[in-house]
Amino acid sequence: MKFALVCLLALVAVVYVSAKPQGYTTKYDNIDVEQILHNDRLLQRYVDCMLDKVGVRCPPEAIELKKVLSDALDTECNKCNDRQKEVAKKAIRFLIDNKPDIWKELKAKYDPEGKYVKKYEKLAEEEKIKF
Repeated sequence: MKFALVCLLALVAVVYVSAKPQGYTTKYDNIDVEQILHNDRLLQRYVDCMLDKVGVRCPPEAIELKKVLSDALDTECNKCNDRQKEVAKKAIRFLIDNKPDIWKELKAKYDPEGKYVKKYEKLAEEEKIKF
């Protein structure tokens, strides 16, 4: 009887975990994105990493971002928490407004056909972001 109860609880736990959408890691949620964006040398290191430039030591946060970026773009960041969405909007807005050359390079790598620009046009308009 006890064994059956333990098995049932284990089964319920497995179903609960598999039914719950898995989010991205929160390990880097407290990163100071402002510090990165306003430090040209540091920002360039992250950008070079995202662009897979040779000889660049990628920060762990950038490595994690590279792992999840395609999925986040495809799924409208449905696995992102509120902090991750806030940081993404802040970074995109900053790059578009202040570093258009960097934005252009990133867009060429991660959205060469313009499918994400098209997909997020309405959201960008609501956020007053001009691609």
